[in-house]
Amino acid sequence: MPENYTEKEHTTFLRIKSLVQSFAALSLIWLALIFLLSVIEVSLNSNFHGLPLGFLKLLMWSFYIDLLFWLKFIPLLFILYAILYLIAPKLANISFKLFISLIFVIQLLLISYFNTALVMLGADLFGYSLEDITQTVGASGGVSIVSAVLFILLVLFNVVILNLLPKRFKLNFILAAVIVILAVIYIPVNAITSWNKVNLKSDYANNLITNKSEHFYSAAYDHYFPEIYEIDIYADSYIGDFIDKLTKAIPFEYVDEENYPFLHKDIENDVLTPFFEPGTEKPNIVIILVEGLGRAFTNSGAYLGNFTPYLDSLSSESLYWKNFMSEGGRTFAVLPSILGSLPFGQNGYLAMGPKMPEQLSMINLLNANGYRTSFYYGGDSGFDNMSQYLKLNNIDEINDLSTFPSSKYPKLPANNGFSWGYSDKALYQYYLDTRPVSSSQPQLSVLLTLATHSPFLIEEKERYTKKFEERLTELGFDNSKKENYRNYEKQYVSILYADDAIKEFMDSYRKRADFKNTIFLITGDHRIPEIPMSTKLDRYHVPFIVYSPMLKRTAEMNSVSTHFDIAPSLLSFLETNYSIKLPATMSWVGKGLDTTRAFQNIHEVPLMQTKTDLIDFIMGEYHLNGDNLYKFNEKMEEVLIDDADKKAQLINAFNLFKKRNAEIIKGRKIVPDSVFQNYTMSN
Repeated sequence: MPENYTEKEHTTFLRIKSLVQSFAALSLIWLALIFLLSVIEVSLNSNFHGLPLGFLKLLMWSFYIDLLFWLKFIPLLFILYAILYLIAPKLANISFKLFISLIFVIQLLLISYFNTALVMLGADLFGYSLEDITQTVGASGGVSIVSAVLFILLVLFNVVILNLLPKRFKLNFILAAVIVILAVIYIPVNAITSWNKVNLKSDYANNLITNKSEHFYSAAYDHYFPEIYEIDIYADSYIGDFIDKLTKAIPFEYVDEENYPFLHKDIENDVLTPFFEPGTEKPNIVIILVEGLGRAFTNSGAYLGNFTPYLDSLSSESLYWKNFMSEGGRTFAVLPSILGSLPFGQNGYLAMGPKMPEQLSMINLLNANGYRTSFYYGGDSGFDNMSQYLKLNNIDEINDLSTFPSSKYPKLPANNGFSWGYSDKALYQYYLDTRPVSSSQPQLSVLLTLATHSPFLIEEKERYTKKFEERLTELGFDNSKKENYRNYEKQYVSILYADDAIKEFMDSYRKRADFKNTIFLITGDHRIPEIPMSTKLDRYHVPFIVYSPMLKRTAEMNSVSTHFDIAPSLLSFLETNYSIKLPATMSWVGKGLDTTRAFQNIHEVPLMQTKTDLIDFIMGEYHLNGDNLYKFNEKMEEVLIDDADKKAQLINAFNLFKKRNAEIIKGRKIVPDSVFQNYTMSN
């Protein structure tokens, strides 16, 4: 020992050495447990869903992402651990073990959620009420005994490992120090690199290898500490100019952005009249919103195969948009988007509850023009505040779980005692039984279905399971492909059922006297996420069909439009042909349907993945997802690209929408009181 090396310094060195060794040992055990959970996750998905890539390849990518997640935490944990260790070593070890156990349990729950829903849980958890969560978990069947036992065994394994292994795991000091130093170095290096960006061949594969805790914590942080949206004006191009130049869109002329962020002069949106032979009486409007109806498995050209033969045949007799987009990745967005072309607020427009600002929609505008308005849903319309939104829009009737005569109409089969509500066939029959045929008053009816929602339990299961097997053969699938599709039998069986239910509904409606004067709109609220998705856009890609005996010609549109565009164009059509009264200023987010047959996108569109994830934006042929830029083609396939200029343009355009949307969150109005009062009427 050198002369200047005192006993006190020696003791301090030994304490630091012990601290570093102890911390590194526990950290490596934690990393091993993280790796173990990845093995379990990839194995579970292999068993229940099949794998888009080889098992080992996916596992290695999972380990890589896990390692980056682990490295991100180590420096901060080391500081906290060191402070506590120097005060009370035993308390530091116990605290670190408790932390590891908590993270382990959370990761287990997040993996279980992903394996069931095939989407990662993020801050959307905070966007639902306890009542909504209870209903969703209950209807999906809750937690099985096998899952509960497995969960308990894994938690016990974690506890045993953390109690036994550290006593037998003595790490070399130099190696322990290197681990800590590497973790510290990783922080600045990670900030200037994109090591954590992995782009595999499908969205499902990318989601599978993502560390679910990393995703959840990042989403939660962004939710509680949202970014401030800054608009960067390019040196030679004002933002509105480059948006309109890129999308070829007609710009909105806003009239009072400070007080009404979305209020603008109405623009010509009537693109439907050239396709119709209008009658003298105002037409009935029937809007059918099919739960989970994604383009991936709907109609010809669907990349997963056509599992909706009736809708496919109906599309050929209709106006059909094959590249249509929903605004949300869940049902929360569908009513405000289609009926009101409304912004999202913070957690979806409906989540504002009684604080939803007064706005104009198809419901109250058509009410003011002599229409009788109604909503039909087989479940509880209070879910997601749907009934509250509808009542605030002066809807005349809400028909849901509480109004169905239970003895006459079948409910969806219960799962562990829970059921979402009434079946699609029951919903359609209830509508036909209760809507007047010969009424002189025109009708607007909105029907939202349930059967194609998890847990995908339907009536006549045996009949549609047989149809599913027949469909696999009709689509020309070999035995290997058939086996893969059987992993999602419940989902596909429910889709075939939903398609058949629409056929029976339309066949019955054709016998009604008012059929000849009715316009039907059919679309999905979003794509079923419980079948693996190929791209980020896949979740929003839905069909849109406009069918009516009044059509004088049909068309298939390859151009991109969205739910935001339905209300502006439909109301403009009614204004042109039936002289309904509409205000000169509107607050629509959408600019109207594009009826161009060639592939193009003239819209700049925000898409809200979940109630807390406003992370997607499309403009032109480009898609911004978080920090990633994609380019998509006429099949809505997309590839990750590196184009700093285009990315900056989309970020600016997206931020412009977010700033307007933020004003609504703060309490700004959608429309002036005078406009609202002039074009609505109370029931």
